Amino acid sequence: MAELSTKHILGIKYLKKKDIELIFETTERFKEVLNRPIKKVPSLRDVTIANLFFENSTRTRISFELAEKRLSADVVNFSAAASSVKKGETLLDTVNNILSMKVDMLVMRHPAPGAPIFLSRHIDANIINAGDGTHEHPTQALLDAFSMREQVGDLEGKKIAIFGDILHSRVAMSNIFCLNKLGAKVKVCGPPTLIPKHIQHLGVEVSHDLRNTLEWCDIANVLRIQLERQDIKYFPSIREYVLRFGINKKLLDSLNKEVVIMHPGPINRGVELSSDVADSDQSIILQQVENGLATRMAILYLLAGKRGS
Repeated sequence: MAELSTKHILGIKYLKKKDIELIFETTERFKEVLNRPIKKVPSLRDVTIANLFFENSTRTRISFELAEKRLSADVVNFSAAASSVKKGETLLDTVNNILSMKVDMLVMRHPAPGAPIFLSRHIDANIINAGDGTHEHPTQALLDAFSMREQVGDLEGKKIAIFGDILHSRVAMSNIFCLNKLGAKVKVCGPPTLIPKHIQHLGVEVSHDLRNTLEWCDIANVLRIQLERQDIKYFPSIREYVLRFGINKKLLDSLNKEVVIMHPGPINRGVELSSDVADSDQSIILQQVENGLATRMAILYLLAGKRGS
């Protein structure tokens, strides 16, 4: 049986193309499982997984927890807000205490970029990065790319545009790495202040023109403005952002093609997307959520096969 080349999912940049293809093949199988009357399988019956969330999360945490339970794993949920982290305990001490209870795998979200990489050098358990600061969010990129393939087929040569707050987005970074490995053409679009300097070195084009970029792309992956990560003002006002970079139905209907609309959530309705776009037939936002569950089941299943290696 084919297996992953790594025992952790720390970031897309550490995966090979064949790892991504294997995850997609396994995701297809788990999508079939999720459409059965009985959605639970015993694949991870003897595996204990701890979900460590040092940052708020709704979709990702619930998606992982449900994926783990669908695979029959034993699940431990950890929230930093109610833990000894508040008393000054270090990350490594916190994790080692949890691992001493015989936990096999960790799913971790942390505000510090590189935290899962640091941990992987000090512990034996498999680690899945559920988002580390503004660095990477690999499982989101994998479910996004899987969803894109369902819509347009093989991504080789397809035109994918990522819109919005690229500077503060770990989703954008992981998407860029993943789409590059799959041969897609990638363009980022947003205000100059929200595009990282030298991002062209990652093999992407840069645009500040919303309409032109929508005319160019096959798929638009629209990101949230992350006001909670912005310590200074990056644009004059939300109203001005909406006028220049907000996507509404009137704009989409005026294009000479139909563009697939994606969003990793949560959506700021009326800011990056109007409600009539988010809820339209062109939007695959809810399919992304469904695919997220199957993708995370696939990753957990494949990593369980790497335990002890």
